[in-house]
Amino acid sequence: MSSRENVPHLSPETLVVSGGRPAKAPDAPVNVPVVLSSTFHAGGPVAYGRTSNPTWEALEDVVGTLEGGRALAFSSGMGAVSAVLDLVPNGGTVVVSSHSYSGVAARLRDLEADGRVVVKLVSVQDAATVATECMGADLLWVETPTNPAMEVCDLAAVAAAARRLGVMTVCDNTFAGPMLQRPIEHGIDVVLHSATKSLAGHSDVLLGIVVTTDDAYYDRLLRTRTLVGSIPGPFEAWLALRGLRTLALRVKQSQASALQLAIRLATHPAVTAVRYPGLPDDPGHEIATRQMDGYGALVAFETVGGAATAEAFCERVELVTHATSLGGVETLVERRRRWPEERPDIPETLIRLSVGIEDVEDLWADLDQALTSIL
Repeated sequence: MSSRENVPHLSPETLVVSGGRPAKAPDAPVNVPVVLSSTFHAGGPVAYGRTSNPTWEALEDVVGTLEGGRALAFSSGMGAVSAVLDLVPNGGTVVVSSHSYSGVAARLRDLEADGRVVVKLVSVQDAATVATECMGADLLWVETPTNPAMEVCDLAAVAAAARRLGVMTVCDNTFAGPMLQRPIEHGIDVVLHSATKSLAGHSDVLLGIVVTTDDAYYDRLLRTRTLVGSIPGPFEAWLALRGLRTLALRVKQSQASALQLAIRLATHPAVTAVRYPGLPDDPGHEIATRQMDGYGALVAFETVGGAATAEAFCERVELVTHATSLGGVETLVERRRRWPEERPDIPETLIRLSVGIEDVEDLWADLDQALTSIL
């Protein structure tokens, strides 16, 4: 597998376009084809369709290069999550962001109920507390920014503390993505993505990706993927690779709009709070400025009133789409506490806004009319 160290002279904006291409030869295709085969001729490393596939490998090559490690693609983000959690020994302790993706939180609750792991919740905004909680732990799992509270974690600080204690570290990098943040560069052992989101970028595939520089972790994750069967489909991998080619442009457009929308939301009379690390007064602004190459396309804000009022806002948007997910070309909103598995300390009126690539003035006109309607 290639890594960013192999091509240090190329920027991420170039790597996302140039990586994972077929060898250049007369009449060779520019793009990797969709290889729809479960069976391969004997004598090579693939052998069988559950082991590998040339289309997956191209996707893995690009993401691994961007993140600076070796990548493995999975059938979904939760498939990747489950494979990583399998690295924890029976009865082991997992220190995890108190505000993490609800699917991760639910999976950990189930594993704890079965006696498989012990879970310790921690605010990732406080690096000193994270370090203290890591004593005696087996795995530290962080998100930054967190989903959906938009808290920012000092990756270098927590990674260094965990390493001193012999604790494996995992960062879910779905919100920021490799264009804006590369956790391995800050000392994190394993990076995870729901490639369904901004990597693929078009709301048409379910995929997960794990990246690591540790050969032992890589081998164990590959074995889990092969034996459990949480493999990606070749067509889904091809779609993700196709979407990945425009990642740099999509991120540039969507995060520029996100900043403008966050600024305007902060002064709207129907909004009581805004979290976006690009705002100078955001609690995570200083760390995000130091750690990231931009502030991302996700904004969290709270509306006036209660849950019904926030739901009414979501139902009254017209250009913006009321749906769960994030990272696509279209702008999405949803009230996160509508999901029973969301953390109970997430405010009832918190809206997660995933900003797409539409014109920012059109987006603001729609958000403004929906917000004004709930006053």
